[in-house]
Amino acid sequence: MQASRREVFNWDLSASTERIWTVLADTARFNEAAGFPKHSIQESAQPDGSVQFTAHAHFGPLALRWRDFPQNWVDRRWFRHLRQFDSGPIKTLCVTLRLEPRNGGCRCSYEVEIGTRNALGKLLLQLGLHKFIQRKVERLVRDAEAYCRGQRATPFKFKPMRLVPGASERVQRLTSMIAATPYSHGLADQLASYVTDQPEVDVFTIRPLRLARLWGVSDRHAIEVCLEAVRCGLLGMRWDLLCPRCQVGKSSIASLSQLPKGAHCPSCNIDFHRDFTANVELAFHPSKSVRDVDDGEYCLMGPMTTHHIKLQLTLKPNERLVERADFEPGTYRVRTLEPGQEAEVEWRIPAFPNITLNDNAIAITDSRQPGNIDIHNRRDRELTVIIEELAWRRDALTAQRATALQSFRDLFNSDVLRPGDDVDIDSITIMFTDLKGSTALYDRIGDPKAYVLVREHFEILGRAVREHNGSIVKMIGDAIMAVFTDPADSLSCALAIHDEIDAFNQHSEHDPLVVKIGLHIGRCIAVTLNDKLDYYGSVPNMAARLQNQSEGGDIVLSTEFAADPAIDRQLDRFDICRETVELKGFTGPVPFLRIRGIEDGHRGTGAASDSVLIAP
Repeated sequence: MQASRREVFNWDLSASTERIWTVLADTARFNEAAGFPKHSIQESAQPDGSVQFTAHAHFGPLALRWRDFPQNWVDRRWFRHLRQFDSGPIKTLCVTLRLEPRNGGCRCSYEVEIGTRNALGKLLLQLGLHKFIQRKVERLVRDAEAYCRGQRATPFKFKPMRLVPGASERVQRLTSMIAATPYSHGLADQLASYVTDQPEVDVFTIRPLRLARLWGVSDRHAIEVCLEAVRCGLLGMRWDLLCPRCQVGKSSIASLSQLPKGAHCPSCNIDFHRDFTANVELAFHPSKSVRDVDDGEYCLMGPMTTHHIKLQLTLKPNERLVERADFEPGTYRVRTLEPGQEAEVEWRIPAFPNITLNDNAIAITDSRQPGNIDIHNRRDRELTVIIEELAWRRDALTAQRATALQSFRDLFNSDVLRPGDDVDIDSITIMFTDLKGSTALYDRIGDPKAYVLVREHFEILGRAVREHNGSIVKMIGDAIMAVFTDPADSLSCALAIHDEIDAFNQHSEHDPLVVKIGLHIGRCIAVTLNDKLDYYGSVPNMAARLQNQSEGGDIVLSTEFAADPAIDRQLDRFDICRETVELKGFTGPVPFLRIRGIEDGHRGTGAASDSVLIAP
């Protein structure tokens, strides 16, 4: 009784393959626009370590259950998706999209192959099921073409978004509340429209770094308006623990105090540990008082859902495939969807290296086929090979970065690690500052006047730290400890502090204020101390000791900080003195650099003196 029919629909489009791919290969968004039901995925580990994916959904009154096979694709060329249904008139449904450049545009081919289970399935084919699919797909393809040509504001037309009763009035009130705060940056209305108008695939996980690129604003402004929206009630937020292989959130928690040590990824069938710097992400979603977004999927691992994956191909045992591909030169990771070995490829030559999947390792060898990728599965089992960029984290607001922002500490100072818990931080920049001669200042002008000056000095420091994407961890007397995830931000902040202090002194009736600054970078641990997130280890200790070596009006840098590529390329524009010192708690002389002449405005000499030994 089983029968199948394959038909191919072709359209010539004016959009380029690169542009139209980002829309048509966004299979989750495409399926939502096409009316395909949202479904849940059950992941079952198999004896060989692989994972079988079973989907469940309701299509009107029908309960559907099917095996969902991982999509295959080559970036900007083609994708194929196969579903195998357990019951009903349709047994298999396989769609394949291919794009070929043509006359400044492209030829789009959409292949639909349907396998039937019974007489009803055959009848559906005879009644024109393929024609029905063709009309629906053609409408979406033409919408996508119009979007790529700038004739539509959105790629597809979606059904009106479901908001909870009273949401419109509530959103208007919450938007006004957000707009009235310093964290709005004029983005409150844009954020509210995004939350209420965008399809579910966009709002289930709202990433502020993606919003920043979409809106053409700074990362900090997009992050801060989202944080303020959580405080006001427009958004909710969660901490997602991302799998290091598939980079999908596998454990979600409401606060850092609930952060687990690790998680299991059923998709990859591996256990993994948390990493504040890499795989703990702060993500946002609409508040349930505004819009209730259901869990579920519109598509399993589509090309644009995992846009860092440039190739995903399933190979049978001992199968060899040669595929056309035109990836950009750069760093890629080669792995399999199944648990196993990985290999890193630094591609700087015309031909992408050959890939061989052996029993114990992935072999990478030189290729002489420019424009082609040669992949050979020499294992005795089916494997899905993946080639992915390592730049996938650009949209992930990591816990390391989020907790190092002043706005996060201002708005969510109670979101801390549980007592006794500590988290490794791979790299963080620590700044210590102190006010030179503050004790003498109190004696000279009296406590009340000195206190006012010190508070104004703290306001200058706080403003500079926040505007340079850092946060003040604590104040110790007249000193502060601040953290930054980007070392270039910390150096810019240090220079801005000196500029602001100098401008303040020019209009002050009292003796000039002089600030001492020390900067260091390295590994440390994040902990909760005095009910606040703090940083502990030798890196904060070194930064504090280096600040003590400051003479005021200068900036003292550790050699590790100065060696960072973002800093090293800037040092030629400063007057640098290289020195060493014996520091308590550290073995042997400690070298450091001093940026001199800042208080006199001399920053461009590029001079560097020889090292000198300073007594402890």
